Amino acid sequence: MTNVELALEGTWRVLIASLLLGAGLPLVFSLGVRALAIGSAPDEDRLHPNLLGTVLATLCFAVVLAGIALGITFIVASGFGKALSFEHIYPVLVDKH
Repeated sequence: MTNVELALEGTWRVLIASLLLGAGLPLVFSLGVRALAIGSAPDEDRLHPNLLGTVLATLCFAVVLAGIALGITFIVASGFGKALSFEHIYPVLVDKH
């Protein structure tokens, strides 16, 4: 491989990670806010929330909170000499090698 191919491979990885973490979480949050408005129609100056919209919004907000918790865990763990491992389905704190 040439240096240009290696640089482009690394660039794609950074681009994907930045889209997922940098724009992905705000997008999911905005979808949650939008889901709260699904099916709600004003009735005598009050809004009656729809169960489907509430459930979808709760799921979106849970994904955002999980992403924030993983980010904070990653930062704090690195300060204690640990690393966040994704070898299994769920993240685990392990000693740095």
